[in-house]
Amino acid sequence: MDREAYRNCCSLVKIPRLSYEQFWSSHFVDYIDKELSYSKFFKKYLLPNHPCMFSRRFTEEWKCRKQWVSEEGKPNFQKLLQDFDETPVPVANCNAKEYNANPKQVMPFKEFIHYWREYIQNGHSSPKGCLYLKDWHMSRDFPEHNVYTTPVFFASDWLNEYWDTLEVDDYRFVYMGPKGSWTPFHADVFRSYSWSANICGRKKWLLYPPGQEEFLRDAHGNLPYDVTSTELQDGDLHPHSKEACQPLEIIQEAGEIIFVPSGWHHQVYNLEDTISINHNWLNGCNIDIVWQFLQNELSSVQKEINEWRNTMESWHQHCQVIMKACSGIDYGEFASFLKIIAGNRMGFLNTCSSGVPPNYPRHLSESLTTLGPYHAAFDLQRVAHIIECLLCNEDFKQLDHSTLTLQPEIMLQQIRDTIQSTRGQHLLYQD
Repeated sequence: MDREAYRNCCSLVKIPRLSYEQFWSSHFVDYIDKELSYSKFFKKYLLPNHPCMFSRRFTEEWKCRKQWVSEEGKPNFQKLLQDFDETPVPVANCNAKEYNANPKQVMPFKEFIHYWREYIQNGHSSPKGCLYLKDWHMSRDFPEHNVYTTPVFFASDWLNEYWDTLEVDDYRFVYMGPKGSWTPFHADVFRSYSWSANICGRKKWLLYPPGQEEFLRDAHGNLPYDVTSTELQDGDLHPHSKEACQPLEIIQEAGEIIFVPSGWHHQVYNLEDTISINHNWLNGCNIDIVWQFLQNELSSVQKEINEWRNTMESWHQHCQVIMKACSGIDYGEFASFLKIIAGNRMGFLNTCSSGVPPNYPRHLSESLTTLGPYHAAFDLQRVAHIIECLLCNEDFKQLDHSTLTLQPEIMLQQIRDTIQSTRGQHLLYQD
């Protein structure tokens, strides 16, 4: 990102999301089959929160596209078994429902492949049901394989940067499923973005723009498990379903990458035996949406246990504990997340101005260097904005700030000082 793009993005970050009419007037998703600058992707898709599809030319050099796929375009079971054999993997049963999701079990990889081969031989059916290997942290388990490279468009990835720093978890997954396997209706974790690349096979996506999911709730306020179910036609059970727009239906071919924007609920089907690589990610463009999601999650918890508010001494702390158990994060960890993201960018900008190469892990150093100092400055401004929101938030004020790794007033001043001290100096480091 260069200086002009940075200035434009700073002014565009508060643009309204696409309205329902604006989105559907286009009635299709952009298909990107030629060179596209990061700045154009940033402005045209990230900021407006608009989906798009990248052609197979963006994945044609990936090792997994060559090694995991047979000459017929099918999963190369022999090579996959050679690589992963006894590795334990998470497998969901698409024929079973458990709390609006599919129950999972862990099994050896070779056992899943044995099942998959039998499933194909039996005409894509099995008494065991339709099993789907999903949410497998293959990159974390086998970092030496390097079977794909994250496209630059998705390089500003705060979510995985945070977890990589802690060396605890990540949100990079491999999915492998037979024809007929599917994922129920949902929006991605923390209302993050996602990108999904088909290594082989085809998928059908049903996507709803943010807000449309509210019309699909049942009389009890629950979202549907399957948006194609005839239950949604029951006006007593789903009183507002007729007000919802028709979903955006997208067929994703082998090698293509779909960008799913923040907060877009979706349901996905494997139309053939399919392998895909999926990342959840977030950054300065959708951090507002993530922060709003966290506030909504806490509000829901508070309503559930409101009757104990005046009798429970540490009611606010209990709400945070319950929120983390349900959502995977609380306000304290969100503050720690912001601190790490800001710290990495302040360090990067300071090294840019001093001319000393940043001492970061290779993937983080490459990402920051590729995106450039103007992007780092943009990120810092977005973090500063969210910290200002935290300081004004009554629930955040209830936290014991002595236990937080982030001291918001201090961090806010450090960010401002860094941006001011490096302003103009990183002209030398334009990409």
